[in-house]
Amino acid sequence: MSESAAAGASDELGAVDQLLHRGEASPRTRSGVMVVEIFDRAPDWQRYRATYENASRRIRRLRQKVVVPTLPTAAPRWVVDPDFNLDFHVRRLRAPLPGTLRDVFDIAEVALQSPLDISRPLWSATLVEGLEGGRAAQIVHLSHAIVDGVGGVEMFASIYDLEPEPAPRSVPPMPIPQDLSGNDLMREGVRRLPVTVAGGIFGLVGGAVEAVGRSLSNPVGTVAGVANYLASSARVMRPAASHSPLLARRSLSTRTEAIDIKFSDLHRAAKAGGGSINDAYLAGLCGALRLYHESMGLPVATLPMAVPVNVRADDDPAGGNRFAGINLAAPIGTADPARRIGRIRNQMVKRREEVALDVVGAVAPVVSLLPDPVLEAMTGSVIVSDVQASNVPVFPGDTYIAGVKVLRQYGVGPLPGVAMMAVLVTRGGYASITTRYDRASITDPALFAECLRVGFDEVLALAGDPAPRSRPASFDEGVAEPATPQDADPSQPTVTGEVN
Repeated sequence: MSESAAAGASDELGAVDQLLHRGEASPRTRSGVMVVEIFDRAPDWQRYRATYENASRRIRRLRQKVVVPTLPTAAPRWVVDPDFNLDFHVRRLRAPLPGTLRDVFDIAEVALQSPLDISRPLWSATLVEGLEGGRAAQIVHLSHAIVDGVGGVEMFASIYDLEPEPAPRSVPPMPIPQDLSGNDLMREGVRRLPVTVAGGIFGLVGGAVEAVGRSLSNPVGTVAGVANYLASSARVMRPAASHSPLLARRSLSTRTEAIDIKFSDLHRAAKAGGGSINDAYLAGLCGALRLYHESMGLPVATLPMAVPVNVRADDDPAGGNRFAGINLAAPIGTADPARRIGRIRNQMVKRREEVALDVVGAVAPVVSLLPDPVLEAMTGSVIVSDVQASNVPVFPGDTYIAGVKVLRQYGVGPLPGVAMMAVLVTRGGYASITTRYDRASITDPALFAECLRVGFDEVLALAGDPAPRSRPASFDEGVAEPATPQDADPSQPTVTGEVN
């Protein structure tokens, strides 16, 4: 994160950030986000630790905790923790044998299901050593209240280097600790209350006068604009398709699965199919879901899928959350990958034009005032999607941390009431697709892993002959060449799908 971006970040939590912070209290609403990165080797521990010491001085959020007023007289605030302890946040462990990527994902699952300590800064970085082939990994876990995916890329950019041994950088000064309690913040809010109320009334009156002026000058247009916004809000908030009966159950048991694709292969397939990288990614995910539903004997034509889109302006600070959700009727019953891409693209273009696209951000200030039990019950009742799918472009070239190369990055997202969260991360010439799912909905992990691979292979086949292939995520440097039929492992499940 740049110094200017850091300086521009407000210490008051926005309404959406407040909702995400409050969600940490319950496993049903917890929205922690996680990054799993694979290193070519284990870094020196002291150098790795020093990287985060310096980062915590550049990126204030890494040293700040949230103080909530005892009574809601003021917004919760980020304050520099006077008891900050780097060794609580930066950890190391050895993976159990045999030390595969599967073992790393299982460690990450336990961490992501565990609550963050809300009395401290809301993040941790764990170095995982003892992996196959001399590899190492880091698991970065942070609260969604700190930042969304796109903002996180900018916020954490200063941690990475473009070469293994960069020129030394000056150590930033220590942030000044702040002793501020919930009672202090409450009293501060009470003292400011007359000014806040007066400002609110002035703004309300001013806004009303402006609105009346617009209405008098164009009464028909004003009424039509309000009606248009309300109609758009209804379209944005309602499910785009009927829920899948196969993905209906929810539990507290989850699993992570991932595949790797060369970015150039996915780009060629997207172009051949007449869509964007995001369109091809969503089409591959739809293909995987179609194959899984068919294999389980419950095929469906569509299911509701939410796709977060970035609404961050160029001058917005890196911290906080600036995204909106597009609800799609995901065409999982469409077997032809090019037709899937076209149907997804048409919906994405149309939905992006909704005037009420950010309606959740508009109502968040009111929703954030609701009591916790009401908020949790409401969250469970307004989930409109079975699957969420995010797309986070990171760094196009090679990057290093503490002198070691980052080979891959996998985004492991939260499950806010949905059956599955998929995250596409493009970094260093690779597209890595990670799916985290509720095991009460996806009950056959081996079958789904195969469906995920074959679903994306359907899309990659658009790139031409010989068709590129995806592969299960592993510690290998490259993406394997397409396997011939005689190379197939007979112990693996076979997935078949009829192509239109």
